[in-house]
Amino acid sequence: MANTVLKVEGMSCGHCVSSIEKALAEKGASGKVDLASKNVAVEYDESKLTLDAIKEAIEDQGYDVV
Repeated sequence: MANTVLKVEGMSCGHCVSSIEKALAEKGASGKVDLASKNVAVEYDESKLTLDAIKEAIEDQGYDVV
């Protein structure tokens, strides 16, 4: 399993947390959102999911991975 922390702009509330964590779960990743630091800690299986796919899943929810 791989772990990474992504800086994500545009998150401001519980709905943001929920939508990102749900989108990551649908891709097979586990995500933990920290609104205060604007970070998303992601754990995923590198053999099944790429970092680009993770970023795309977050951006598809309307947030910017920086």
